[in-house]
Amino acid sequence: LPYPLLTTILLLLVDRRTSEELTKRWATLALVNQLFKIYFKINKLPLCKPLIRAIDSSSLKDRFSLAQTVTYKFFVGRKAMFDSEFRTAANYLQFAFDNCYPTSNNNKWLILVYLIPVKMLLGHMPSARLLTEYRLPQFIDVAKAVSQGNMRLLSATLQKNEVFFIHFRIYLILEKLKIIAYRNLFKKVSLLQKTHLILLASFETALKFSGDEDTDIDEVQCIIANLIDKAYIRGYMSYQHQKLVVSKQNAFPALSSVMKQ
Repeated sequence: LPYPLLTTILLLLVDRRTSEELTKRWATLALVNQLFKIYFKINKLPLCKPLIRAIDSSSLKDRFSLAQTVTYKFFVGRKAMFDSEFRTAANYLQFAFDNCYPTSNNNKWLILVYLIPVKMLLGHMPSARLLTEYRLPQFIDVAKAVSQGNMRLLSATLQKNEVFFIHFRIYLILEKLKIIAYRNLFKKVSLLQKTHLILLASFETALKFSGDEDTDIDEVQCIIANLIDKAYIRGYMSYQHQKLVVSKQNAFPALSSVMKQ
């Protein structure tokens, strides 16, 4: 591992004894980005942390070239995604996408591979137009399944595109969308029932119809408990009456308003 290079970079970033023109600090972000590539390649993401800390505390933070800053934001955004810091990841990756050269379609494509799952976890589904424009059909049915609460379609499309998703290390991230699909399915059940007192059996029926044929009432209770814990549903379960009691106001708050990260 290139620890001497890491030490050199950190020293350059904190070097305040000479003028900026006489040091090599301007090149440090390019070197940092090269180290990021290595660390991601060998799956040593914790080694990125001191570099991120050094760059973010550097007096040059806002004065590096835009191209190198875009690359930096891309890597830091990906690391935040793997750390389940999805809001932070979305901010960094969105910056990278928005500031990428307009003609750099391949780079924009790669950024979207990570930005799309993160945005979906925050409740923002990509449009079919965007996915078509950037040649990302793998996400079309994912977004459709999550929006509809279609568990059968979600499982099928994750399996169909498994090689692609695993290659880019986003398969486990996309699996986190299942809880959002459950939330959307249960919201549909609630709207159809037109009452704030909903039998748990109604959710069991909906799950079986949606593709979870082996589900039972115990699993329904676990899913609902998880949804309530994450604040995706406002309410509580009455185990005695086997009902979900949802809030009469905003029982299913917008995902973007409840995501903690």
